[in-house]
Amino acid sequence: MQGIAKRWAPAVLGVVAAVCVQSAEAQQAGTVYVSSEKDNKVYVFNGKGDRTAEIAACERPRHLLFSLDKKTLYVCCGNSNELGLIDVATNKLKGRMALGDSPEIFDFKRDQSVVFVSIEEENVMAAYDMKTGKRLFSVPAAGEPEGIYVTPDDKIAYVTSEVGNLVHVIDLNTRKVLKDLKVGKRPRRFTPTADEKEVWVSNELSNSVSVIDTTTHAVKDTIVFKVKGVKDGDVQPVGMVLSKDGKTMWVALGHARHVAQVDVATRQVQQLVLAGKRAWNVDLSPDGNTLYVVNGLSDDMTLVDVSGATAKAVRTVPAGRVPHTALVMR
Repeated sequence: MQGIAKRWAPAVLGVVAAVCVQSAEAQQAGTVYVSSEKDNKVYVFNGKGDRTAEIAACERPRHLLFSLDKKTLYVCCGNSNELGLIDVATNKLKGRMALGDSPEIFDFKRDQSVVFVSIEEENVMAAYDMKTGKRLFSVPAAGEPEGIYVTPDDKIAYVTSEVGNLVHVIDLNTRKVLKDLKVGKRPRRFTPTADEKEVWVSNELSNSVSVIDTTTHAVKDTIVFKVKGVKDGDVQPVGMVLSKDGKTMWVALGHARHVAQVDVATRQVQQLVLAGKRAWNVDLSPDGNTLYVVNGLSDDMTLVDVSGATAKAVRTVPAGRVPHTALVMR
């Protein structure tokens, strides 16, 4: 019996270890991370909106992205001019990488060997080696570059210029601007469609979203937003997220205090849902049934049930001072 126990022990331990790993992954899936610009923290919530942890980050944390293995959360910090590396398992800052003056939004090469960052005060898009932290090259942009989207083939980067009202189409091989696209006023963020044949860019001061064809690098459509009882100047699209089925895009409308659901195929606004003051950024739960809206002026996050035909806000929770980005673990 003792010999049998010894022979089975490694197998049992292996099963237990596997179960523990699966449990940890299940627990992390659906976790919501919210960066707070004024608190210099990233707050952690479960899918129901209960705060479970807070992470001390670098100064003025903004944009968030996960590593490919989901073990590291990257945070771009605008005042300390660095990319922070947060260990997801321990909720602690484990590393820092120096960037340029006032970094804002970033995207990666698909293997995450290179990060591309909009450097607002330098008016450039800068590329950094993720192993060495060395700046590889910079491409000049018009005033206040912000949004960045790198195509799946790693050949093109789209970069917004808030001041120039442009989208730069940058060839990442030649490191030069191929084309400048005129869009709306103060373009902010990008979100691709499911087939990645289009990328949508929000125009904060034109109450619109421009739709860019990623094959021709041309603006093919413009979607204008109206909210009853709200001045057009207060309808300010910023953050966007695609639904799980790829059929609709959710757009945060800033000072209009609403989020809009847009049919991707028809470009028609299907519904508007009331959120908080300056609805700024959005993300979806892994099952696609809950929309998380961070509200920059009411310092909170609104949870919207989008599981049915009619979406409805179900809960609003404190999310730190000036929450910037919500990112859900999938």
